[in-house]
Amino acid sequence: MPVSGVPWATEVESSPHPGSGDCAEDFNNSLTSKETAMKTVISTSKAPAAIGPYSQAIRKGDTLYLSGQIGMVPATGELVSDDVREQTAQALANMKAILAEAGATPADVTKVTVFIVDMADFQAVNSVYSETFGADAPARSCVAVAALPKGARVEIEAIAVL
Repeated sequence: MPVSGVPWATEVESSPHPGSGDCAEDFNNSLTSKETAMKTVISTSKAPAAIGPYSQAIRKGDTLYLSGQIGMVPATGELVSDDVREQTAQALANMKAILAEAGATPADVTKVTVFIVDMADFQAVNSVYSETFGADAPARSCVAVAALPKGARVEIEAIAVL
């Protein structure tokens, strides 16, 4: 039945819900009773250990959330070099190691965020980045930031669906 002369709008009959009848309360109760997938912490020695209170990655259901990776060499904890291309390659190698630990590959990545300290490095980062993702690259944002941990010039975080 049209509402107030609007042909595409219809009235919805309300049906009583068990409980108090308060929609907000019913919604909250349904959330608390809904089962959710456990989260799993992903960690590998083939990527740098976290340098703060975070995990290398978290898997929740079929989604893998990778923390930002900088061009740090796992064995030394130091940046691979000052070169943005080498830092990008190392950050992507770190990301691939974490993906592999979770049973994933770069093809499973759906969203990437790249943080760079200088937008003048955009093309250099893109040239190395494209070697990993190619023509079927995931959605991506690239943001210039004032600074990154350990003086890095680039940091890359990702989301993958397994």
